[in-house]
Amino acid sequence: MFLFKAAPFYLFYLLVSVTFAQPSNKSITAKQAVNETEKVISDYKEKHLPTSKADWEKGKIQIGSDSLLFTVKIFGEKPSDGRSMFISMHGGGSGPASMNDQQYKNQQRLYKPAEGVYFVPRSPSNTWNMWHQEPVDGLLERAILEAVIMEGVNPNKVYIMGYSAGGDGVYQLAPRMADHWAAAAMMAGHPGDAAILNLRNLPFFLAVGEKDAAYNRNALLTEWSNRLDSLQSTDKGGFVHDVHLMAGMPHWMKQQDTISVAWMAKFKRNPYPQKVNWIQDDVVRKHFYWLSVPQSSAVKGHTVFASYQGQEIDIQRNDNDTLYIHLNDKMMNLDKQITIRQNGKVLFKGKVTRSKELIQKSYADRRDADYIFSGEVVLVNGKVRM
Repeated sequence: MFLFKAAPFYLFYLLVSVTFAQPSNKSITAKQAVNETEKVISDYKEKHLPTSKADWEKGKIQIGSDSLLFTVKIFGEKPSDGRSMFISMHGGGSGPASMNDQQYKNQQRLYKPAEGVYFVPRSPSNTWNMWHQEPVDGLLERAILEAVIMEGVNPNKVYIMGYSAGGDGVYQLAPRMADHWAAAAMMAGHPGDAAILNLRNLPFFLAVGEKDAAYNRNALLTEWSNRLDSLQSTDKGGFVHDVHLMAGMPHWMKQQDTISVAWMAKFKRNPYPQKVNWIQDDVVRKHFYWLSVPQSSAVKGHTVFASYQGQEIDIQRNDNDTLYIHLNDKMMNLDKQITIRQNGKVLFKGKVTRSKELIQKSYADRRDADYIFSGEVVLVNGKVRM
């Protein structure tokens, strides 16, 4: 009899316990968001430290069946705001492994920054497109994360550079992963179908020998120089570039291109540019600066043009069924109303709440301290979903 009477109370207790055990999207303050951000970063670094140490000792990163051999050299004293990182990609291409091994060794002594972590990876493959196949993106992202943990690299001071086939890689990876780099330097490569508009917020250095006519490299350099000049003339805040057609030089420029290192080092990444051009490459990405899309919406050629100023966000073009707009207090004041327009139409006007869950998710997605967001707005087929 006693058990029968107690059963309803016990069921009620279970219901309450389960209800309160569910994840909560409870709004938090700006200060709480800062504290949660610091905790998330600290916890992950502590958790990943053993893996980073092992990778650094082996000189090898492994993600599933994909791997990346690398060497590291440290130059200069560590600045107060963290070290720089120069990812330097070798030439070579389609041919025997021994050829690319030799190019890998040559790249290790090719450049010497005044300060920074000089990171030279060995291409995961021996193919013409060795540096812009899909696995490279994740391997380089992992390299950056581990350099932050092991060497105190500032993620806003990461630079990408490459020579010959490595230059081909820069033409592709610079715009595709523009949100990762502080600046990029392309030497003696050719662009293929690279998306030049994505370079809006990425300072870009280019150098090719005047006599380097193979694959039309010299003529394509001039074409890109003209296109970047034109883009910068109509967008004064973007498309910073420095182009050099090295007089009298063939494919090998006798290290005249080493001026690229000091040029890049002048810049730091802005993770939250006020204007973003995002055109999907053949290797699609889910994230780009403060925007993202689900995997189903990541389609080659899909384009987003978006900007913000003060508390207002303007979407000029969006080819995606679903678009995430990620926000934090470094971009705008989340305690005040935000207005979102698409093609001139107001889609949203109100406050965006901060949540611990979004902070945790954004870091889990990107492992980058400057791409941690506490708020978001989702656009689905032209309508807002919170």
